[in-house]
Amino acid sequence: MLRACGGASPAAAAAAVPALVRARLAKQASSAAHAAATATASASSSLSALGEVAAGRKGLARVVLKKGKTQIFRDGSPMVYSGAIDRIIGRPPPKTGDVVLVADGAEKPIGWGLYNSVSMFCVRLMQLEEEAKRDPTCALNMERLLEARILSAVDLRRSLGLPSVHTNAYRLINSEGDRLSGLIVDIFADVAVVASSAAWVEKYRHEIQFLVNKVSDVNHIKWRSSTDILKEEGLDVSEQKDPESSSHCGTVEREMAFMHSIQHINQLGFSDLTIFSSSYVMLPVVPTPLNCCSYFQVMENDVLYLVSLEGQKTGFYADQRENRHFISTLSKDQRVLDLCCYSGGFALNAAKGGANNVIGIDSSASALDLANKNIILNKLDTQRISFVKEDATAFMKGAISRNEVWDLVILDPPKLAPRKKVLQSASGMYRSLNALAMQVVKPGGLLMTCSCSGAMTQSGLFLRTIQGAASMTGRKVTVLRQAGAACDHPVDPAYPEGRYLSNYLLRVT
Repeated sequence: MLRACGGASPAAAAAAVPALVRARLAKQASSAAHAAATATASASSSLSALGEVAAGRKGLARVVLKKGKTQIFRDGSPMVYSGAIDRIIGRPPPKTGDVVLVADGAEKPIGWGLYNSVSMFCVRLMQLEEEAKRDPTCALNMERLLEARILSAVDLRRSLGLPSVHTNAYRLINSEGDRLSGLIVDIFADVAVVASSAAWVEKYRHEIQFLVNKVSDVNHIKWRSSTDILKEEGLDVSEQKDPESSSHCGTVEREMAFMHSIQHINQLGFSDLTIFSSSYVMLPVVPTPLNCCSYFQVMENDVLYLVSLEGQKTGFYADQRENRHFISTLSKDQRVLDLCCYSGGFALNAAKGGANNVIGIDSSASALDLANKNIILNKLDTQRISFVKEDATAFMKGAISRNEVWDLVILDPPKLAPRKKVLQSASGMYRSLNALAMQVVKPGGLLMTCSCSGAMTQSGLFLRTIQGAASMTGRKVTVLRQAGAACDHPVDPAYPEGRYLSNYLLRVT
């Protein structure tokens, strides 16, 4: 008789069935367990890095964006305007300076930032979700983020060769370009000038001062608050004392977080801390205060300058450094005219470059006082370089009436279009100034013309304005070089509003 089941007896075959069922059930159970584990892992991984940190933060508000308004901020634009916000989840509601989570319409975090209840920019984004995944130590931690961003800015400038034996005036932090919107820090030799234009900068001024004071060679810090801009941020700092003389204040939580941040900095090799154990506050060593009328000396590409703490902007225009140096390479044996010269930056470089004759024009007596001191400081021949106090327009009209022309003319007027709504009227002023400047350039000569108005640069209107000026005067211009701010003024592509300086070198025929 043939045996079924491959030769097994019927009894053996019957006994084998339960074993097969048990094996199949075991396999199914194993598969189910694996699926459950996979689902759990998937659910865990779907929780964002910021979501995990936020889960442990009681009272953290969530700013939810409108549908269709998320992508620009995912791409890195740091300024969340009120029109992009759908709702704010949190009780009590956040206050100005508070850390908040920023989420898409589905309430999934896309980043975090600092809230402002008054400004049109309700949140300044500080870190995106993907960045938090790469560096979770900074997630929702402003003190640690400040430390990381400032150290990163220092490293960037060092990679650019700043400072050097030839240059000790440069920009250390360039607001959005260094991912610290509202904060600018310029270094002038051993002096750091901090320009604050955001409420959060004022809130964290002691932390900022401490970190900046750790930068190599910095012995003094001057804090300059942008009063008008800060009023729009809901702060009146017009009567506020300088931070050098103010006391450290804030909640115990902020103070302890700052202590932790400072301890981390010490691990990186920083030192010189003063510890006040009785109040649980760790304060930075306060840098030496500077007299408000102080002058100090800086060097830029081997040209020496006196800088005044009460000067325009932070006291010196480091953004034109590379353009000033370029002028020195063009100036040998030339007659050079520097219009709106301020403390003489372009004129001094022209003289250093071997120009036969240089004249600088400005309407500010205090600026020209610095310019004349700079002639002496650089041991230049006063027969070859001089400065005249006069309105630039009036000077050019007088020169045209005398048929006087120069080989090389620099026109660097102050900001004429501070806002977009005055762009058209400012365009007319730029056109008129450039039309006059072209008439004092000899045929075949060079004109370097500038605009520091962000609205002009971002609109692309400046070059059209230059062309319009050429048409007005019957001159022909050719663009030889187009430039902007120096490389220590980085721009975030996600925030093109950071581009403000236009610099064109033209041949005028």
